[in-house]
Amino acid sequence: MQSGVYVGVSGQIALQERLETIAHNVANSSTAGFRAEEVKFATVLSNVSRESRDATAFATSGQTFLSRDSGALVRTDNQFDVAVQGNVWMSIEINGQQVYTRDGRMRMTDNGDLQTLNGYPVLDAGGAPITINPKGGTPEIARDGTITQNGRQFGAIGLFRIAEDAKLIRAPNSGVIPNTPAEPALDFSNVGVLQGYVERANVNPVLEMTRLISVHRAFDAITNSIDKTEKTLQEAIKTLAGT
Repeated sequence: MQSGVYVGVSGQIALQERLETIAHNVANSSTAGFRAEEVKFATVLSNVSRESRDATAFATSGQTFLSRDSGALVRTDNQFDVAVQGNVWMSIEINGQQVYTRDGRMRMTDNGDLQTLNGYPVLDAGGAPITINPKGGTPEIARDGTITQNGRQFGAIGLFRIAEDAKLIRAPNSGVIPNTPAEPALDFSNVGVLQGYVERANVNPVLEMTRLISVHRAFDAITNSIDKTEKTLQEAIKTLAGT
């Protein structure tokens, strides 16, 4: 079989991976704190022939990664909402594991426990759940995450830095789990939280739909190319068989 067919199939596999990530991004474009999924492709060269010294390039199926770009901020005026600003993450606990998220929508239980809307405990910089006074009135949350009620401090929302080269695994509540330990943020000059706001997904629906159309067109073009290559091969076989 001609190498062009193999190259075309490898391109289809890569485009299929891209199509799935785009669809997932579009479906979550309204999810608070959602991080868009991207795909990084590479090429693989076949062994070089000693006679021709030509190599055939194939596309890999793609390596996915989560974008760390910030999403737009939406004002809610809800005192239990915070938008995380800068290259930091909030920390929550899910099934006994520390998870990091940019979804700052919270609620207070009857016991004063601070949780996400999905019921996961919000953690402080030491990784401990935060509890405030259930009868202490509306909390005020400072830029560094400090929580006060009527002038009395009741803890602080932990903000954590994740290394740029860390691989992020997706988790519930728009969360991620890095493959390297996250470190508590100590300098709040460029990072922090903004009370009464929520960060939207870092997905541009219009751009994603444009990419979706481009991927469909590219897939169709490769399919047509494979069909032509197979037709040429079949005609060559018929010609050789006739002679």
